[in-house]
Amino acid sequence: MAIRVTEAKKGMVIRFEGDLYQITRYDHLTPGNLRAIHHVYLKHLKNGRQKEVRMKTSDQLDLVYLDSRDSQYLFKDSLGFTFMDNENFEQFVLSADVIGDAMKFITENSNVTVVFCEGEALTVQLPPAVELEIVETEDAARGDTVSNVQKPATCNTGLEIKVPAHIKKGEKVRVSTDTGEFMGRA
Repeated sequence: MAIRVTEAKKGMVIRFEGDLYQITRYDHLTPGNLRAIHHVYLKHLKNGRQKEVRMKTSDQLDLVYLDSRDSQYLFKDSLGFTFMDNENFEQFVLSADVIGDAMKFITENSNVTVVFCEGEALTVQLPPAVELEIVETEDAARGDTVSNVQKPATCNTGLEIKVPAHIKKGEKVRVSTDTGEFMGRA
């Protein structure tokens, strides 16, 4: 289905020059008394490369409909990250280039939503927040708890975040998948 460039939104998946891309950013510029310019920032869904495309208002985008399935993350090997469909137990692999930083929020045996297009796994959809365990952090110094002092902490997935001084090793915390910031105790 074709849509106008003015209807483009962040997160949409389109077919552009024969390949599948996700829109990561969309800017609409109207410089003075000139015609409008649309900057569409695209991420290739197979290899993760990014590109910027400049378009006119009359240009069309070919929108692609996606299928999403609940899946479980199993393990990582030399091929990439292996997931299993929860309904038919079919296993599939997503490469590190395609997933990117999303694996910092996913623990082994956790359930995630995997996005498919035409039967092929494309990417992982993360929830707004995840629960992670703190595996390494410094102990709070006496007197540091009076103000809003933040200290570095490492989660069980390898993600490094800043946490308040009262958080200790072994505690579970909620982390935002959008910003990667501490939200509170789990």
